Amino acid sequence: MTTGCHPLVADEDWPEQLIKLRGGPLAQLNVYKMMANHPSLLLAWSVLRDHLVVHSALSPQQSELVILRTGWRWRSRYEWVHHVSRSRRVGLSDDVIALCATSVPAAAGGDALLLDVVDALMERGKLSEDLLARLQDLVGIKGSLDVMATIGMYTTLAFLLETFAVPVDDDVAAELAGDPLAALGSAAERPVSTGALVGREA
Repeated sequence: MTTGCHPLVADEDWPEQLIKLRGGPLAQLNVYKMMANHPSLLLAWSVLRDHLVVHSALSPQQSELVILRTGWRWRSRYEWVHHVSRSRRVGLSDDVIALCATSVPAAAGGDALLLDVVDALMERGKLSEDLLARLQDLVGIKGSLDVMATIGMYTTLAFLLETFAVPVDDDVAAELAGDPLAALGSAAERPVSTGALVGREA
């Protein structure tokens, strides 16, 4: 185990309790190498992650919009940079990705609604009846629950990532080196709480 701000558990030091996760996607990422310090938490987390990343009622594109906006709002460079990469892989354009990092998103239709939902939950901790109705029209009740669970999961991850200063994984850092979208991840550009961001809810 390394020491310092981000105590990442080396591959060879993963405990026997996590044997089934070795070699899988979680074992490859720095955020989960840090969470491996608490094996029972990581095991429980892996079940929720599998649902929200692999089996969500949201489309991959909808899920990425929610994650990008959450990461941007929480000033989590790790989440932002990693999900710029993932969003491109699932087909989001750079223009749409960039809209997730604007103070007043200019997205249209369902994209704008999902960004509004993230902002409303982070500002108020709940959705208005009107916003919930529109979200359910877009993604259904299961999708609405998955939106909220995704925001909650990536909020928790942001707390862990920022508190323990978990570094962006080398392959993602190399992929996005010098990329303007990655630069949008700078903390100075991201508000945690700005009431104006949810003005479009009504």
